Order: sequence, then structure tokens, then C-alpha cells
Amino acid sequence: MNSSSPKTGNSCNCTQQNVADALADRDERLKARIAQHPCYSEDAHHHYARMHVAVAPACNIQCNYCNRKYDCANESRPGVVSETLTPAEAAHKVLVIAGKIPQMTVVGIAGPGDPLANPKQTFETFARIAEKAPDIKLCLSTNGLNLPDYVDKIKELNIDHVTITINTIDPDIGARIYPWIRWQKKRIKGKEGVKILLERQQESLQALQEADILCKVNSVMIPGINDQYLVEVNQLIREKGAFLHNIMPLISAPEHGTYFGLNGQRGPTPKELKALQDQCAGNMKMMRHCRQCRADAVGLLGEDRSQEFTKQKFMQMPVAYDLEQRQLVHTRIELRRQELAEQKHGVASPSARPTPKILLAVASKGGGLVNQHFGHAKEFMIYEVDAQTVRFVGHRKVAHYCQGGYGEAATMDHILEAIGDCQGVLCSKIGSCPQEKLRQKGIEPFEDYDVIETVARKFYTQFMQTRLEVDYAVQKHR
Repeated sequence: MNSSSPKTGNSCNCTQQNVADALADRDERLKARIAQHPCYSEDAHHHYARMHVAVAPACNIQCNYCNRKYDCANESRPGVVSETLTPAEAAHKVLVIAGKIPQMTVVGIAGPGDPLANPKQTFETFARIAEKAPDIKLCLSTNGLNLPDYVDKIKELNIDHVTITINTIDPDIGARIYPWIRWQKKRIKGKEGVKILLERQQESLQALQEADILCKVNSVMIPGINDQYLVEVNQLIREKGAFLHNIMPLISAPEHGTYFGLNGQRGPTPKELKALQDQCAGNMKMMRHCRQCRADAVGLLGEDRSQEFTKQKFMQMPVAYDLEQRQLVHTRIELRRQELAEQKHGVASPSARPTPKILLAVASKGGGLVNQHFGHAKEFMIYEVDAQTVRFVGHRKVAHYCQGGYGEAATMDHILEAIGDCQGVLCSKIGSCPQEKLRQKGIEPFEDYDVIETVARKFYTQFMQTRLEVDYAVQKHR
């Protein structure tokens, strides 16, 4: 008995180690698959660009938050495009932009309708791109209704990333979001149609997992309708093999012409969105850097260069795709990412006990740096900071404060409302007037030009030191 016990124990230890090694190997392979995908990797979105090609105008469901619009250059939201393209035009556009923006690594089809309600255009476009630009990753975004029918084709074309929008798993809730679906050449309304959609979405998740295709799930947070139930969605999609969950805020301005917008359905506040994301984060990885891009977006996340490449313009541009030049640019980016990672590795200061958390708003043009003037920011990246960690938690869109050399009071009010829960603003430069307005609201401006984590740590140290000095002065006065 005694002589056999050690062998049993060693066998268990070996088995546990084998499982651990297998999990570590899987995680490393996953990291490699998403390393240059700005939507699937939070770190990559600082460095790599994406583009969407609008070849899929038709849709097979109606969503109460969607209104597909054309030639809306000033709107930045899903379903909006300036023009649709043929597969040949889309492939030409990709090859032009791949040369002019060599850090562009991903081409997606996300509308303006549903890619799989337009399978001929979608797959012809992907085939043309894959033939001419094999280094570019292909991905599509779909509602999932038709997805089970095309998983084999998706696998054949090496489309490695698929996003499904799943807003509920409850048909009663779904009936408040989806008025109808088009299924087998029939329009099916209400709960009956929703049941079909939800069943097909779950079938899609299973099929993607079996095909080893990476799946991200988008969910639109709609206060009072599905917000209390997205935790259940989060749990289900984890069980079905999705590896990333993107909970997005409802966009419902009346001028967009959506059913929800015209009927007063509000979107969530930043605080409500963050609370739900935090609640779901313990179950699976959350995507917090989504910009809810247009269906013809071009460039880094957070910027849109689509108007530089309208059909009239890009069809006159020669193809500039150069694989060797692109690989050289990517190598330089990876070297820079390694340098930044080494700097970030050294910023955390260990502590034996919990420390206060604060939120910081960061003005950045990309590259993982604090490198933008306060007045030039169209959005602020939000980081949660304590003595151990600097963690990205979201972004807040704002209007330019500087407009032709002067600041608009209304614009500043909007900025203060957007970042009012932050203790500081990190930027490369800021004028005296906005500094004063920020301080009046208890938000401390901080000028620097460095890695975001480094600047955030510097601010946190000074902020906590100031707080200690104030507390000491108050206690001494007492």
C-alpha cells in the first residue's frame, strides 16, 4: 500500500501539469491569432488599423436600434455608409489602402446590412482579397440567422474571426428588440420570428466552436429592456465557446431615425455600462475599446478616414499593396510594442493591501501614448488606476474643445459631463482656460508625453500624496 501511494501522487501531479501546459499552449496560440487584430486585442488597437468594406446592403432582420443610412459622412455608428461597393471595387479599395496605411491588418464586412444575407457579394469580396493580399486577416459581423449554413464556406476562405450580435436569450425580451425576421423567404413577426433567431444564434456559436473559428459576441445594452439579463447572455456564450464579449451602449439619438430613438428609449450612462461590464468580466474577457464603427470605417479605432477614400477617389488611385513593405512596418510596430511592454512591466508598485481606485481620462492619438492636446480630442480613453494596476475600462466620445482657435462653452460643458467621474485628465498640452474649468469640477489636468501607464502611475502617486497632505492638514487643524 505504502509503496504504491507515491506513484499515484506523482501520476496526479503529472496529469495536472499536463493540463496546465495544454491550457498555457492554447492561450499562447490564441494570443498569436489576435495579436494584430485591433478589435479582438485591446493592446493591438493602439497600433494596428482596420477597415470595413460595405458590400452587404440587404438585411434579414429588423432591429429597433438600427436605421441603415447612406451618405451620412458625419455619423459614426453601425449601419451607416457613404456608398456601397461591388466586390471588385471593394478589393481594389483594400489593396489601395493596404499600401497607404500599411498598419492596416484586418478587413471586415459588417454591413450596412448583414453579410450573410448577401452571401454572394460577401464571399466573392473575401476571395478576391485573400488572393491578392494573403497577410490581411478577414472577419465578418453577423446577426447569426444564416450563419450555420455558411460555416464551412467561412472556414474554407480562412475567415478566422466572426462576430455575432446577441442581445438576449429570452424570446419575450427579443420581441421588444426585433419586430421581424426574414426566414425562408417569409417575413415572420414578433415572438415566433425571435425564437427562430435565438435558436440559430446558439447553433452558430456551437458550429464556430467546432470549426475552431474565433467568436466575439456583441450585445447592445438597452436600459429597461435587456440590461438586467445580459449577465445570462454572458454566461451562455461562454459555455458555447465565445472568447470575447463586447457589451455596447445603445445609440438612440432621435435624429438617427431609429424606432428606439424616435420613441425616447435612452441609452445607458457610462457608469451603468461600466458596472455591467465589470459584473460580466469575472466570467469571460470583456471588450471595452469598441468604437461602434461605421460599415465603411477606415483607420485606427477611434479615427475614421473613410472620407479620404470615397469611391470617386480610390478608384483613381493605383494599387499600392507591397507585402515586404507591410511586413517591415509590422516588424517595427512589434519592436515598439515590445519596448512599451517592458516599460509597462516596470510601472506597477507592489502593495500588500488594497489601495483607492480612481478614474483618469486620457487624450491619445494612438501608439499607447499620452500624445494629444486636450482641445483636439474627439474622445477620451478611460483608465482605472490604483497602486498596483493601470486598467483600460472604456472610452467617452466628446466634441472638439478647440474649434478654430477658440473654445465653446457648450462643448466644455459636454466634456465635463462626459468625464465628470474622473479625478484627472492626462494630455500632452492643455490651455489655461480649460484647466481652470476642470479644476472647478474637481478634475486635475496633467500634462505629459509618455506611455499611458507611466503617466497614469505618475499622476496617481502625486494625486495620493496630495490627498494625504490635505487629510493631514485637516486633522492637524482639528
